[in-house]
Amino acid sequence: MIDVPALITGLLLGFFSSTHCLGMCGGIMGALTMAVEATSRLRSGAIVVCYNLGRLLSYALLGAVAGAVGETVYALGAATVLRVVAGFLLLAMALYLAGWWRGLLKLEALGQYLWRYLQPIGRTLMPVRGPAPALGLGFIWGWLPCGLVYSALGYAMTQPSASGGALFMLAFGAGTLPAVLLAAFATGRIRQWAQRRSLRVAGALLLLVFAGWTLYGALAPGHAHHSEHEHQSGAHQGHDMSEQEPAQDTDESGAATDHSEHHHH
Repeated sequence: MIDVPALITGLLLGFFSSTHCLGMCGGIMGALTMAVEATSRLRSGAIVVCYNLGRLLSYALLGAVAGAVGETVYALGAATVLRVVAGFLLLAMALYLAGWWRGLLKLEALGQYLWRYLQPIGRTLMPVRGPAPALGLGFIWGWLPCGLVYSALGYAMTQPSASGGALFMLAFGAGTLPAVLLAAFATGRIRQWAQRRSLRVAGALLLLVFAGWTLYGALAPGHAHHSEHEHQSGAHQGHDMSEQEPAQDTDESGAATDHSEHHHH
């Protein structure tokens, strides 16, 4: 079952944090822009679409891994811990986006270990000359160490399945599309306007609301163990019914035996 509120949350998280993408992905989008300007409109559009498709596929894969981890944690009855972690990661995302605290840089440093192996592969695909290299480059660039993506993955872990985590990260990636497409096609003046600090602060304030809402849902009385109870009751529902049915059969057979004995007397 698709969790529509979670998808809307992922979409909004991607949209409000996407101003950071203009600076983070400026180099790669500049390379794509050169490819776009050097080809026909149809081919250039295919290059940009394939790049973003590859990027979203990498997000989906990361989300599936995060969702699988969340599913394991849910099975252990510790969903509240995941929500608290997700809430604090969203808080760190908001502070980082506004430039008030750079703690997410430490989280990005963890991704550098993998990125040092992937970056040379991405370089072999540049300059981008067609849709196929653009697809591969987008997939690799989705693994670029980014604290905002890692924060979104923390929220993806609150989805108790691999498919739920993948869909959440797809929604997050879709939310970043307007900024990335703006970087590819817009003029320098429009890109500068989109990177204005006022917009970044506005996005950060909205992310603070998300963080507060997530932490409230995890820690408020009456909410902290609600999802764990639902998960546990769903997991044991079939087991309880299987135990009840034999008991009913026994009772019915016992009742029939008593009735026959009474009739005999």
